[in-house]
Amino acid sequence: MEAIYWVLTWACHRRCPHCYDDRFRPYVRDELKRVVGEGRSAYRKIVANLPDEMSFADASGAKKRTLLVMAGGELLIDGVREELFYPVLEEIRARWGDRGPHISIQTTGDILTPEHVEGMLSRGVRTIAIASIDDFHVGLEGDKKFALMDKVRAMMAPFGATEIGLGGARDPRLKAPTPRPADDDHGPFFLFFGAQPDLWIGELWPRGRAWSNGLSEATYETNFCARWSGGKNFLNYGQAGSEVAIEPDGSVYPCCLKTKAPLGNVSEERLVDILDSLKGHPAFEAINAGDPEAMGLGMGWSRERYRAASATVDPKGRQFANVCIGCDAFFAARLGDDLAAIRAKRLARLPVSL
Repeated sequence: MEAIYWVLTWACHRRCPHCYDDRFRPYVRDELKRVVGEGRSAYRKIVANLPDEMSFADASGAKKRTLLVMAGGELLIDGVREELFYPVLEEIRARWGDRGPHISIQTTGDILTPEHVEGMLSRGVRTIAIASIDDFHVGLEGDKKFALMDKVRAMMAPFGATEIGLGGARDPRLKAPTPRPADDDHGPFFLFFGAQPDLWIGELWPRGRAWSNGLSEATYETNFCARWSGGKNFLNYGQAGSEVAIEPDGSVYPCCLKTKAPLGNVSEERLVDILDSLKGHPAFEAINAGDPEAMGLGMGWSRERYRAASATVDPKGRQFANVCIGCDAFFAARLGDDLAAIRAKRLARLPVSL
């Protein structure tokens, strides 16, 4: 895969209004232990079932390291960092050693300390991404976000970290787009991004609290499926553009937005087996092509029917239409039974444990 986006836990110290999943929120005491325990019980099996070679071929055919993005929630809060996050990093090193992926972690940055930076870098993290450069994170509105950036830059300097740019931003206080670091450049690196119109996702996904708070400004022409972290090319593992998303329990999705149901669970079977089993299926090939409107062609859904299913009324009472809404409707109407049957066939081929 070119990239794998792995959410290790739902635990977070924030409850941002624009978050794409309601499960990202504060948990305390036994509830925190329970939600962190979900990731703890699955991570070894997930690591074991990821590809043996964490690499892909770029457009020139050259082999590059997989980008493994690890996120929460917030991985650096007490109860998550030592109990789950650091053990996962150590498990990755134990499996792949020097052949491992390029590990990038996402954090809000507001609780980042030099001790955290040292703990991550010493365990193989190469890129630290500060994901709160927007006006949705309380306390970081307006120029406050830029004060955080200055604080992080000063913190990174003693580690010799290089700032890179995610791309798209026009604000002069943000670094211009930077090419992906070379595999032999071990960094470390850091970058900033957030939900700004020209920095990441301006329209906001029609998901989670962003949806329930009526914050998504996407239109039907906003095709998240064909964008970064969308479903396009998810089946083409080993090639540029391929990416999947994994939840704490191992559930796998073709995009970070998440389809109505998971494709399978990588804590119980290999990722490549799950993806191979979906190749040739018209709906998943349509997602793979970045053309979700074509999901139902050959299965009784015309493009016109898909468009109709993509229209709804949002929580603010506005007329709303987006391809993600149509994808949800098609999954609910047609793909549940297909996914269950395909999964049953895969599991039937697994060796019986003694």
